[in-house]
Parts: sequence; C-alpha cells; structure tokens
Amino acid sequence: MKLTVLGCYAATPRTFTNPTSQVLEIKNHLFLIDCGEGTQVQLRKYKVKFSRINHIFISHLHGDHFFGLPGLISTFRLLGRDKELHIYGPKGIKQAITLFLKLGDSWTNYPLIFHELESKESELIFEDEKVTVRTVPLIHRVYTNGFLFQEKESPRTLDVEAARKFGVDRSQFNNIKNGADGVDKSGQKVPNKKLTLDPPEPKSYAFCSDTMYNETILPTIQNVTVLYHESTFLESEVHLCEKTKHSTAMQAAQIAQKANAKLLILGHYSTRYKSIRFFKEEAETIFAPVDLADDGKVFDFGD
Repeated sequence: MKLTVLGCYAATPRTFTNPTSQVLEIKNHLFLIDCGEGTQVQLRKYKVKFSRINHIFISHLHGDHFFGLPGLISTFRLLGRDKELHIYGPKGIKQAITLFLKLGDSWTNYPLIFHELESKESELIFEDEKVTVRTVPLIHRVYTNGFLFQEKESPRTLDVEAARKFGVDRSQFNNIKNGADGVDKSGQKVPNKKLTLDPPEPKSYAFCSDTMYNETILPTIQNVTVLYHESTFLESEVHLCEKTKHSTAMQAAQIAQKANAKLLILGHYSTRYKSIRFFKEEAETIFAPVDLADDGKVFDFGD
C-alpha cells in the first residue's frame, strides 16, 4: 500500500502548493482520490501512469477538490484511452462534467461511468476479489464523503519446511494451498493450519477531508491502518470550525485516538500559517504517531 500526495492544501492553488488530490496504490489498483485544479500536471510531475487510473473518488463538489477533473477526463481522450473510467462522487457530478464536455464538443471516446452518491450512511461502493471501498459520511458545508479503502485477507501460504517436517508429499502442495488438509506418510491427517503460514494483516486507508469534528465516523474507520484527516486550522482558530465546517489538528488527533488508528496523516492546511510543523506539534499532544502530508510526498506502507 502506497500513497502519493499530489496536493494537500486548502483554498486556492499557489505556485508552491496545490489543492487536494492523492493517488493510493493498493493491491495492484491505482485509485485517484479527489482531483483539485492542476492534478494532471502533478500526475506528470511525479510520474504516475495515467493509464493505470480506472477509478476516481471525489469527496465533494467544492472546486479545490474536483476542478481538475474535466481537464483530466479530456486529457485521457487525447491520449487515446479506450477503457472504462469510473467516477464516484456526489449526485450532480455527472451533470457538472457532462456539461463541460457538451459545451466544448469534446465527448470522450471511452466509456465514462458515473456512480453518484447521496446516502448519508456508510455504503459499499466498490468491491473486487482484493479490495473494498466504503464511503465515510462527513459533515461539511455541502454533501461530503470520505472513503475507506480496505484490503481483503490474502490466502494462507504454503510452509514448505513444515510440509517436509510432517512428511507431506509435494503432490499435495496445490491442494494445501487451496485450503485442504495434508496427509503424512503414515496416512494421518495434518491440519492445513500446521502446513501454511498466516497471511499479512490486511491494511486499510481512510481519507477524511473536508469535515468538522465528527465522532459518528468512528465505527466505520475503527482500527484503520492509516487515517488521513483534514486539519485546516490550529486550536488558536478553533472558533472558525463551526462556520466553515473544518477541523483543527488537535481534533484530528482526537479522532485518530478514538479510532485506534495506527498512523495519522494531517493535511488540508489553511495557507494562513507559516509552517505546517505546527500542526504536527499540536496533534502529538493527543496522539502519536503523526505525519504531515505535503505536495509530492510519498508514504510507503509496505507489501
């Protein structure tokens, strides 16, 4: 599981900061999460392969989270894309994007499939044999979802040394890999668990931006491996949270602590602050470990 942060700052783009967009690589998928202005330039800058992006998840219809989408869709067309592109986002996203395409007479030459969301409860929106994606309903000024990406448990792997120790013949190995028990030379059954190794613990990633402090998300993200949570403000500006429906770094840390997250990544910083290190320092008074998202930063969570 690997995360590439293309942009993680609030409000308008600047020459040295970009609005929200991330690429999550998980179980051979390359998921694009939000698509703020300039996302396709960032994709090129950090050498992310456009052709591997088949699913795009848009949290809400504020410009700093989806204004880059029409351009990216058009670029896919110019690059000769022919395979499906799935877009998951709030109801209205299909109308917004297709209006761009209609007025510009630039319909895609590939299938563009919209999955419009309007439920206020967490729901499963993507699943295959390796990964599930659920919405995480958030509280913002417009209808907003975070997303929880979860690996499915991998099959157990054959422990060749254990098989030899128990005298299990190689001819049984494929059946054991598929879950069957083994049989030793004397004809005694050897339980599958004694001949296989536990799979790695499945990893999960929760993307929660933008939102005010919201404990109702805790059951959905409980025990998450990595939590990305917006931290637009520091506690000195907590009075702005109710009006803007954003969170402070300390509030993000409180959510991480109550969710029993293994790692908290902060982002969506207001550009009023001179340094993002203040966010980490504030959050660490409540929870650890804390890391800071920044444009171009890559987090590798291992195999």
